[in-house]
Amino acid sequence: MISKTSINKRIPRKKDGYIVDTLFLAKNSEKWQKVAQIISGPRRKYSAVNIDRIEKESSNGDVLIVPGKVLGEGNLTKKLKVCALYFSTSAANKIKHNRGEIVKIIDEIKKNPNAEGVKLLR
Repeated sequence: MISKTSINKRIPRKKDGYIVDTLFLAKNSEKWQKVAQIISGPRRKYSAVNIDRIEKESSNGDVLIVPGKVLGEGNLTKKLKVCALYFSTSAANKIKHNRGEIVKIIDEIKKNPNAEGVKLLR
C-alpha cells in the first residue's frame, strides 16, 4: 500500500497534465486511492486490457475502471461503462457499437467520488 505522501512525491515526475490532474483527484478520495497508487507509478506498469478480457470479467451494465489503456482485441457483446486513461481507436469503436459508454477516469472520479458500483480491472 502506497501512502498519500509517496503519491505526492511521485506527482512532480509526471509530465502528462491529464495524469497529474487525475492523481490529484484520486489521491484525495479514499475510494479511489488504489487507482492513484497505480497511476502514480511508472507508465510501463499501467494496465493494458483487451476487449475480450473485459467481456469475460464483466456483466451487463457494469462500470469498469482500467488504470491504463483499453485495447481492441476481441469482441464485446455487453453494454458497459468503461473508464480508462486511454482507449485505442478499435476498442472505442467496439464499446460504442454495443451502446456502451467511454469515460476518462478523471470524469468518473468527479461524477462518482465514492466509487459506488465500480470494478477495477488491472
